[in-house]
Amino acid sequence: GLVNYILKQGGSDYKVAIGYDSRNNSDVFSKAAAEILSSNGIKVYLYDDIHPISLLSYAVRSLGCIAGIVVTASHNPKEYNGYKVYWTDGAQVIPPHDKNIIDEVLKVKPEEVKMGDSSKITIIGKDIEDKYMNDLMGYLVNPDIIKKHHDIKIVYTPIHGSGYKMVPMALRKAGFTNLTTLEGAQPPDGNFPTVESPNPENPEALQIAVNKAKEIGAELVMGTDPDCDRMGCALLTKDGSYMYLTGNQIGSIMAYYLITNKKNIKNPYIVKTIVTTELARAIADANNVKIYDVLTGFKWIADVIERDKEGTYL
Repeated sequence: GLVNYILKQGGSDYKVAIGYDSRNNSDVFSKAAAEILSSNGIKVYLYDDIHPISLLSYAVRSLGCIAGIVVTASHNPKEYNGYKVYWTDGAQVIPPHDKNIIDEVLKVKPEEVKMGDSSKITIIGKDIEDKYMNDLMGYLVNPDIIKKHHDIKIVYTPIHGSGYKMVPMALRKAGFTNLTTLEGAQPPDGNFPTVESPNPENPEALQIAVNKAKEIGAELVMGTDPDCDRMGCALLTKDGSYMYLTGNQIGSIMAYYLITNKKNIKNPYIVKTIVTTELARAIADANNVKIYDVLTGFKWIADVIERDKEGTYL
């Protein structure tokens, strides 16, 4: 269905990027999707290993793809898997593409599906990783603060997900020198054997990392979900216990940090979704920064970025 929708766009030499995470059979499903695209004459960039979902968005944009696919069920229980479609802006599809793609999917008969030709599949990995990481470092807001606190003790866990390689790499490249990672204790595994659910916003999912932090006296605990687009944190408090932050607290801290550190920017704005704390609005208003309220999902934030060319997205 996606193939047929792409081919109806009226162009030629279409390209699609595909990523996947540590869910059971994610690699199998992504290779099947790649083969179907290739068999229909579409060039495919398929990641060589599990990667954070941001690497798929990046590949779509940097390689000039019309679409992207991620095989993931995000932070949901181990029984699940799913299929997310992205468009040219590197975000999940929004109207009219979402409905139009499903319309094409519903028309497809199984016997019509072309497979068996892998000639248009290109495997990607380290080349895009390196490019992404170099670009990422260009977004560091205040490197002097990192230099000052470079030896803060951090414990990171991928919770059996796709952040196991890229998150430690990013932290170290940014300049943090005292990082303990738990990819050995919680390696990529679609059964998530050490947690009930791989959602880092649940304190239970961070328990092994917090135990390690107590052992070594770490100030910060970080965990990411299977596709690495959701983060949970715990902080060491003065009485020696660990305080878990909510997503709203993490988002508010990040918004305040970005707004107060990025000076002399033309028409700055931030975007929050309707389920996000109104503290974000208070922070923006107090600093004369515009704020948009959108429906739930990164795709709607990306839509604002795509449409507001006059402003500067923080």
